[in-house]
Amino acid sequence: MKSEQAAIAEPRQAVGPVAGLPIIRICNVHKAFGSLQVLRGVSLDFHPGKTSVILGPSGTGKSVLLKHIVGLLRPDAGEVYFRDQRVDLLPEHDLVPIRRKFGFLFQQGALFDSMNVHDNICFPLVQHTSMTSRERSRRCAEVLKMVGLEGIQRKMPADLSGGQRKRVALARAVVLEPEVLLYDEPTTGLDPIRSDVINELILSLARGLGIASIVVTHDMVSARKIADRMVMLYDGHDVADDEPQAFLHSTNDLVQRFIQGQADEEDLEAIRHGFEPVDGVSISESQTQQP
Repeated sequence: MKSEQAAIAEPRQAVGPVAGLPIIRICNVHKAFGSLQVLRGVSLDFHPGKTSVILGPSGTGKSVLLKHIVGLLRPDAGEVYFRDQRVDLLPEHDLVPIRRKFGFLFQQGALFDSMNVHDNICFPLVQHTSMTSRERSRRCAEVLKMVGLEGIQRKMPADLSGGQRKRVALARAVVLEPEVLLYDEPTTGLDPIRSDVINELILSLARGLGIASIVVTHDMVSARKIADRMVMLYDGHDVADDEPQAFLHSTNDLVQRFIQGQADEEDLEAIRHGFEPVDGVSISESQTQQP
């Protein structure tokens, strides 16, 4: 098996050409938190109407990448663009109109527990539009219909199942008619059936509305279903980037271990070392010798 460093160093294959210009460009982005290097020169383009799935082990910078896209984090080096506008240098007040072009589905949904479904969904409309109360209610009904939850406006989040809460959160994410949807682990905590409902919604929004979707996930079942493209981050690098079939058959050892759910050899060696005898006494023997 090749070493991890060798796998990282392998030249990755580029995604095939996509009609039109990218809506988002990440150019050689680096980000560190203290001595921890999280992103080490990531460069990616994202296109309208396409669903890009970002894969990789925990701690490899996937969620950090999403935060750079909307300006919640600034790169230490590199550039971030929305259409032809560079966003990483913009002051905070100039980022507001750009962020309105984005919808964000958080891992746990992030609904306001004290608000009913209607008020949760309408919150962005109150904050960012001059819609009347009637117009907001009409828009709320429209997006609830999109996610298959008509007529639940007066329910509280506590009255909903986990899958319903995710779908309400998704309705809120699209209520401002965004051009880009960012998903952070959208199927986490859901059973396979509820997860598939979310997958179908992601596909419908991308294909029906032409939204660019960027999905961070560990769920390979979901990734296989929704992805037009798969990207893998490892140790702060984008080590693989291709259409799904080519990605799934990649010869990159890092990619195959992730797809197959195989532990790193370094982790396995650490576990084996933990069970080795200490001063000639095994763990089981030391336990029997306890008074």
